[in-house]
Amino acid sequence: MVYIINDSKLLMRSSQVTIKDIARELGISPSTVSRALKDHPDISAGTKKAVTELAEKLNYTPNSIALSLRQSKSNTIGVIIPEIIHFFFSTVISGIEDIAYDAGYSVIVSQSNESFEREVLNTKALYNNRVDGMLISLSRETVNYEHLQFIHDRGMPMVFFDRIAEGINCSKVIVDDFGGSFEATEHLIKQGYKRIAHLSGPTSLAISQNRLNGYKAALEKNNMVFDEKIVMRDHASEDEQMAKRLTTKLLSSSNPPDALFAINDVAALGAMLAAKEKGLKIPGDFAIVGFSNWRFTELTEPPMTTVNQPGFELGQEAARLLIKEIESKEGESVEVVTKTLTTKLVVRGTSVKR
Repeated sequence: MVYIINDSKLLMRSSQVTIKDIARELGISPSTVSRALKDHPDISAGTKKAVTELAEKLNYTPNSIALSLRQSKSNTIGVIIPEIIHFFFSTVISGIEDIAYDAGYSVIVSQSNESFEREVLNTKALYNNRVDGMLISLSRETVNYEHLQFIHDRGMPMVFFDRIAEGINCSKVIVDDFGGSFEATEHLIKQGYKRIAHLSGPTSLAISQNRLNGYKAALEKNNMVFDEKIVMRDHASEDEQMAKRLTTKLLSSSNPPDALFAINDVAALGAMLAAKEKGLKIPGDFAIVGFSNWRFTELTEPPMTTVNQPGFELGQEAARLLIKEIESKEGESVEVVTKTLTTKLVVRGTSVKR
């Protein structure tokens, strides 16, 4: 597997918030803070109020787990993914566990279910239970990163994978979405297809933009005109039924496409259903290429051409980077990198003209 380091910065480790931090901020003793949080009668109402407000502001939670782990590691890594059912993310989790368990860490996995609100709740729950670090892939709804910046600023080691937050200064592991999409589109062009549509994803996600840009670059290189009318954005990747409806719309237009590149395999499956319902022969009348290489792609009729993204290796690399940061010493400089893993086009029956 090839790794390309795109970006390199430095990040300083810092500790999570403790009672001592609150005491130092307010100019009182740690024992006073502890008693104030426990609503001890010897502590004045004003001091209790000041301590409680600051504790809430700093996201300090005096629960039993936090108290027991305050001076030691939990040897636990938190993982937040959009969907556990997604084949790609299940392979990522396997890669994470492969590295984490060998290094002596347990893994807690939570899913946002593509919900920003649930992502925020999961992030807070993992933080308050004092995981040693987090591996995060954003939900499709996430456009605000304040909840992640908040815990990052308080010393939580963090690595993003696949769907990343560009503005947060921490390591990231991605696949070459641009290159994979370029290769997929150019493959269709070389097969002789003249009007290639694209089912895109949410504009909030960098992967959507990168795959769209790869598609556009392949058209430009081969002197083909980019036509906005045959690019379906935002909700195209949500499920196969949505993709089916959008593809049916494309195929019913006055100037329909003769091929389609989809942002993922689920969207490509919807496109296949639409084409078959229209009575089109695949790939004779209409060609399709997906992205991800889900297991079902080998079982469709005909088998689906797709772009393989190395989920297991991505999970391994993300876990290695996170554990390296977790185990760095207090105040030690930690290199922040963005690593890009290569993709590979898997050519099957939905794209090759017979």
